[in-house]
Amino acid sequence: MTLALSRKALSAIAERVDEAQTNGRSLTLPTEAHEGFDMACGYAVQDLLRDRWKVRGRRLVGYKAGLTSRAKMAQMKVDTPTFGFITADMAVPDGGICPTRLLSRPRVEPEIAFVLKPDIAAALRTEADVLAATDFIAPAIEIIDSRYADYKFDLPSVVADNSSSARYVIGGRPRRPAELDLRTIGIVVVQNGEVVGEAASGAVLGNPARTIIMLSQWLEDRGEALEGGSLILTGGACEAQLVSAGDSVCARFQDMGDVTVRFVEDV
Repeated sequence: MTLALSRKALSAIAERVDEAQTNGRSLTLPTEAHEGFDMACGYAVQDLLRDRWKVRGRRLVGYKAGLTSRAKMAQMKVDTPTFGFITADMAVPDGGICPTRLLSRPRVEPEIAFVLKPDIAAALRTEADVLAATDFIAPAIEIIDSRYADYKFDLPSVVADNSSSARYVIGGRPRRPAELDLRTIGIVVVQNGEVVGEAASGAVLGNPARTIIMLSQWLEDRGEALEGGSLILTGGACEAQLVSAGDSVCARFQDMGDVTVRFVEDV
């Protein structure tokens, strides 16, 4: 596939994104700085980021989906989901502390996380395929962080920023997907003792398992495939909430338990 920008230009963008993510700094939208920067360029930058992470020893553990709920799409004024990569060092323990010093504009959103079995089919095309391939599901809080001012971005730019990835917390009580109706799991988000968000899991594409189908197809189109054991964050079920040092967040999932995290300036 021919890209609108040269590999040299894309590499320079990836370096700037990497530096901004590492140090909690702001970026200019690539679409404003580079004429012709499109979705293909955004994912090319994301791939270059992945290569840089691997060189530094960051271990890829799975994928994240963004903008998979109608609430998120409305909030971000977009209508297409995006995908990104997640690494082991992005994990924050359940009930643990997340420093904000190196984050730009952190927000939290509740998600259903899927962990796939070690051996799975090459492509997952139906909800039944996804359920058969899933080892367990678990409550999660994703901590997203856009490196663009005021969370104002376009799809190619957010893809280049690895779909606003930052940190994640897995907690609660892991469940087999067949034990629950994935369309109707109630979710409540409590921030500093106040309810700030309510949703059902079906807000994510009607069923968060559909995120896995879309991810599998996206990877197949790229000549890649889902790997067994992957952790997949299926996207926020309700609007993301801004957080800062001193905040405490608890996401409560019906029949799945709670997941919590506290934010501090530094540790």
